[in-house]
Amino acid sequence: MVIKQPVRPCSVLLAVLLGATTVFAPVASAAGGDGTISGGGRENPEEVRLKRERAWVADNAPLQFGAEPYAAVQAAAAKAVEQAECQVSAEAATNLTLATTWPEVAGSGEPPSPMTLSRYDDQASLADPEQRADGLFFNPGVGIWQLDSAGLGAKETAATAIDSVTAAQKMAPYMLGKFCDAVNGGASTASARSAAWKDWHACDGGACEKIFQRLGSQQVTKVDGVGRYGGAEPRKCTYGGAQYDCLYVDPAKAEGEDAWTSPDFGPAPVPAPFYAFTYAEGGKEYEVRYWLKGDSGASGDVSASRELGVNARSKLSWADETTLCDTTAGRGNC
Repeated sequence: MVIKQPVRPCSVLLAVLLGATTVFAPVASAAGGDGTISGGGRENPEEVRLKRERAWVADNAPLQFGAEPYAAVQAAAAKAVEQAECQVSAEAATNLTLATTWPEVAGSGEPPSPMTLSRYDDQASLADPEQRADGLFFNPGVGIWQLDSAGLGAKETAATAIDSVTAAQKMAPYMLGKFCDAVNGGASTASARSAAWKDWHACDGGACEKIFQRLGSQQVTKVDGVGRYGGAEPRKCTYGGAQYDCLYVDPAKAEGEDAWTSPDFGPAPVPAPFYAFTYAEGGKEYEVRYWLKGDSGASGDVSASRELGVNARSKLSWADETTLCDTTAGRGNC
């Protein structure tokens, strides 16, 4: 185990990729389980405290949401209702799914950004143990619902957690399932909602219930300027012999609530630009986040790999790299 204090970064810009198709090319140098290991982290009490403290949305702050992400939640909720094991309306299921988002990532009431990266957990286990450059930091919570590798995001990559369509398709049936289990077990509807939100610390003090009640009595303002990826751009990339659908993410262009992109927002670093994708090796799948040297300022490219299903705080593998190319933009090792 290697543990050092993370270096606080100054810059933000980020990219994400997923979905590999094999092509001919050199084998990737070190993605997967190789490299220098960092780990030993666990739940951070300060992270939990900050989430609870910043969960409350002012009563006079209108609730806004990106039009495209909202449509994704509505569609996912409607489908979940069709398969639900209790009676609930599509509107209630939509509101149940939405209620955690403002407390988690947009206490201002502004549209939660699908690009949001966690800023409250600054454990050294999440930082590059070699400290090759500022911003080489593996933010564990990602997206509108802050899918975290310690829990609901264990099998997700940054790409699938940022994509509001894929994230909504995971969250709506999950929350509705927890709700129905509680109702069918004899719980009141209010208690069942609390059970559905148990994974989100921002809901611990009642902030999500308050938002749910507001959603039942007022209209959400749909914002056209916040898209499915929150400002990220779908692209094509190659890496170590494979071709990928890529999502290039630049926090400086985040759509929606972007307070998290400010260096002084939280104790954790704003990561330098990176690509993330699912990589298979030795019968295992890994989420890899890859920093080009031109984005991070390091002397070479660097990757951090997490086996899917493993908490990033417990184990990350950091390695020097050479093979990623963003073919759409013509940058990297092309």
